Amino acid sequence: MDSSLKNLPVRERIRLEDLWDSIASDQSALSLCSAQKAELNKRLEAYEATKDPGRPADEVISEIRRKL
Repeated sequence: MDSSLKNLPVRERIRLEDLWDSIASDQSALSLCSAQKAELNKRLEAYEATKDPGRPADEVISEIRRKL
């Protein structure tokens, strides 16, 4: 979490979370182009073929930061 967000009062952070939830629930507002849809389908097919869940995001982010 961004450190500036941690400084917000809890009530304000809850309101921001509610805002995010309302955006996330309206998936039609976040349209994907055909290339994005194709990439998602490719990744889903690869997952279904191997059931490999990949690596945790924090692990990948740490690795990227070490390389920068």
